[in-house]
Amino acid sequence: MEIPTAIRARQHEITSDYLNQLDKHLLDIVEGRSTKMFEIRNIADAMHIHPTHLSNTIKLTTGNHPCFYFENKILEIAKTMLEKNEESISNIAARLTYDPSNFTKFFKKFAHTTPKQYREDFLNQQRLEKSEVLTKKTEALTIIE
Repeated sequence: MEIPTAIRARQHEITSDYLNQLDKHLLDIVEGRSTKMFEIRNIADAMHIHPTHLSNTIKLTTGNHPCFYFENKILEIAKTMLEKNEESISNIAARLTYDPSNFTKFFKKFAHTTPKQYREDFLNQQRLEKSEVLTKKTEALTIIE
């Protein structure tokens, strides 16, 4: 049985609305306007649909469960915050509504490294790239002289 076009369009609208709600909520978390991480049912409530309908629709239209997007977006935010190197890991964990131990477990599960090691690797890579740029500039100046 083929799904009618109107229903298929609504499925994509629900998926888009979910992702927009998720982005809005995570921005509120990062900027301190919210201190409680939503669950799927909270987002479904905000969208005025049943959580099971939301989950089934997301899974049907994308092939992934809504948590997949939630976790990936949190991970990307965490990586960005770690790369900026402006806050301690425990502060980042708290801003993202985790205690430090659970944040490390979450991060390691999805990034396959600890937050500390991720930050160190990123900063070392940045230093290496700057060093390579300086070396190339020095070599270019030597050639010109």
